Amino acid sequence: MQAQHYDAVVIGAGQGGVPLSRALAGSGRRTALIEREHVGGTCINEGCTPTKTMVASARAAYMDRRSADYGVHDGPVTVDMREVRHRKQEIVDSFRNSGVRRIEATEGLDLIAGEASFTGPKTLAVRTNDGEEFVLDADNVFINTGARPANPPIEGLDSVPTLNSTSIMELGELPEHLLVLGGSYVGLEFAQMFRRFGSEVTIVQRGGQLMGREDPDIAEAVAEILRDDGIEVLLGTQTRRAAQDDGKILLTVDTSEGDRTLSGSHLLVAAGRPPNTETLNLDAAGIERDKRGFIEANERLETSVPGVYALGDVKGGPAFTHISYDDFRIIRTNLLEDGSATIAHRQVPYTMFTDPQLGRIGLSEQEARDQDRDVRVARLPMNYVARAIETGETRGFMKAVVDAETDQILGCAVLGIEGGEIMAMIQIAMMGNLPYTALRDSVFAHPTLAESLNSLFSTVE
Repeated sequence: MQAQHYDAVVIGAGQGGVPLSRALAGSGRRTALIEREHVGGTCINEGCTPTKTMVASARAAYMDRRSADYGVHDGPVTVDMREVRHRKQEIVDSFRNSGVRRIEATEGLDLIAGEASFTGPKTLAVRTNDGEEFVLDADNVFINTGARPANPPIEGLDSVPTLNSTSIMELGELPEHLLVLGGSYVGLEFAQMFRRFGSEVTIVQRGGQLMGREDPDIAEAVAEILRDDGIEVLLGTQTRRAAQDDGKILLTVDTSEGDRTLSGSHLLVAAGRPPNTETLNLDAAGIERDKRGFIEANERLETSVPGVYALGDVKGGPAFTHISYDDFRIIRTNLLEDGSATIAHRQVPYTMFTDPQLGRIGLSEQEARDQDRDVRVARLPMNYVARAIETGETRGFMKAVVDAETDQILGCAVLGIEGGEIMAMIQIAMMGNLPYTALRDSVFAHPTLAESLNSLFSTVE
């Protein structure tokens, strides 16, 4: 079969692949973008957009129940999951369709609905969703196929109905009791969301704290917030087996107090995301992977095969939309603008959209001390922040790590109202290499959350 030649082929229409394909086509390169399911990748279809839309619905229910705290009295709160889902899907469809329109309007860019697999270093067999088969080859190939939810190896888990981070958003009914397997960011957002919708919720976390990469004081504060919301949080708890009995899902777990059987109506598994590489036939191209299956790429995002690149979640590392988009910028800079950009030393900010949010950038206190850095730490409870008190949102605290010699800000964690936005302010200061004293002594408008940075950095010890 004669191969059709393209200058560039992008596999996966995610948050890195779509802008990259448009930039390649805009530079005069004939480009193919191959997507087997939905344009927009995980973020628009199954991640950021739908989850944060539903988080907003959950917060509306939460604030309605709290309205009497503000002197506003209302009747009983009810949540219609079908309406919540409909609102979510309308926004997802709007974002997705807008992306498709932009792709179709790009001259020199062919959008192919189908699946690709390598037959050689830069040769691909393509099977479209309509059943057509053909072969492509290209000067450059870019892999942006992302990652997916997966079940951990627990006895009996495959024999019981489970939800993942995608299917849970399609529920038309409210779970009576949601069991959440996994205490990281995805599991915690859904746990709080469904508690606010009205479900009983139990989180089962194998590690001794939630969010194993965070400082223990941050993790404990998040756990206390969830418990305050009525969520049962089980730490240091190993799940041994899963079973089903009389319509209930049963989890046998080992806790610090001995064996226990948990009973729930629904089970959300939120314990890891392996890469979508199983159908790519990477061996035929000679593309190397690590022991978990993620594609290995260098600091310029080039794989073991020259001219073949990996961007986004499929290459491992921080699995965030903004990192995938920055991967696109690095490739664009190097291939289209003759630059020399790399992923080395780039900042990795992120926000967990629990309520309150957790915004993080840079080194945690533990990471800094593990590197034997001489650091000073600033810490401020949110109930010391005027704006938080005025809005009735005083849960959480802010924390920053400062180099003791240079006064440079090394990182921060903001667990509080609009924690992601406050974190971004500190990130900008870090980008500009400002000493912490600049934020301590700056004039910010009163009464804003930004003003809290004066108070936070006045506590440096």
